[in-house]
Amino acid sequence: MVETRRFLHQHPELSFQEVETARYIQNFYEKLGVPYKANIGGNGVVATIVGNGPGRTIALRADFDALPIQDEKNVPYASKVKGVMHACGHDGHTATLLYLAKAFYETRNNWTGKIVLIHQHAEEYAPGGAKSMIEAGCLDGVDEIYGTHLWALNETGSIGYRSGPVMAAADRFSITIQGKGGHGAAPHNSKDSIIIGSQIAIALQQIVSRRINPIDTAVVSIGSFEAKNAFNVIADKATLIGTVRTFKKDVQEKIKIEMERMIKGICDANDVTYLFEYDEGYPAVVNHESETALLVHCAKEIQEVQTVSEIEPSMGGEDFAYYLEKVPGTFFFTGAKSPDTETPYPHHHPKFDFDENAMLIAAKTLGAVTLQALNKQPATEEETVVR
Repeated sequence: MVETRRFLHQHPELSFQEVETARYIQNFYEKLGVPYKANIGGNGVVATIVGNGPGRTIALRADFDALPIQDEKNVPYASKVKGVMHACGHDGHTATLLYLAKAFYETRNNWTGKIVLIHQHAEEYAPGGAKSMIEAGCLDGVDEIYGTHLWALNETGSIGYRSGPVMAAADRFSITIQGKGGHGAAPHNSKDSIIIGSQIAIALQQIVSRRINPIDTAVVSIGSFEAKNAFNVIADKATLIGTVRTFKKDVQEKIKIEMERMIKGICDANDVTYLFEYDEGYPAVVNHESETALLVHCAKEIQEVQTVSEIEPSMGGEDFAYYLEKVPGTFFFTGAKSPDTETPYPHHHPKFDFDENAMLIAAKTLGAVTLQALNKQPATEEETVVR
């Protein structure tokens, strides 16, 4: 697993461009003798291992795209691709799933049913790869799905879980204000898009604090405010780009409405026009109760797992959400804090790395919950309705 992870780390590919990574995964399954399908929903790869007789079908998923970040680590396996690196652990996810698949294949006479290995492209960049892979049929016949994220901020040996909402819906918006440019010495003859944009930026923060029920969780963040011009020129146009994070659909809709209302009011008051674009990203990741309980039970039996704890919801986004909208399952976090540092670099940092020992823990935990899920009795009609 370490050798595979480091090879992938040296040869990262951006979302929707993962041609060689997908080919590497295909070659692994070809050598192993496991049937697979390529180009699923794009660059996705899906392998299927059949056990010793009919039974349930359990899916596991690992993502394999990288990020547009320059690798700044001083290690032998640093990225060889300028401006691209695995800064979120997807190389580790892939190595974990490949060698877990090898273990499943070698022990296929000991279990019944099917195990579906979903190697997903483009998790980092919306619209993501999960949705297109599902549309291409990767979940057809699947009873349950499980996935994990190696988490470098948590201690190795820890498993973090949560039933219900665990990661937020991640949306993107842009606001373009068309004002009237002018000389910096004569602002009364202009319509200052920067001042108007600043009013909007401040006003939008009142949505969460004054328009949303305090019991509900939401975030409105502006990540970019651009209005290029000379020091003595009032900009005629300004663009704000940001993100909205929510757990509930009605909260998401209310924020969209309130944003439009505030932007329109401020622009009308300043006699300028605007363009407001709102793109819904990944939905919230909502874990299913019984599958999460099974995961917790299995994780506690893994020798290398020292702590199994319920975690707080995260406002980060993950397109694993699409799988959980279709079939029951759970998404959990495997601690992977690097042993070489007291303060690990966060995910998406140029010096990001993780403890490679965590891959074995992730593989054992996923393997245990998969085998237990294969042995489950089929749900009754009443249980299905309740779920």
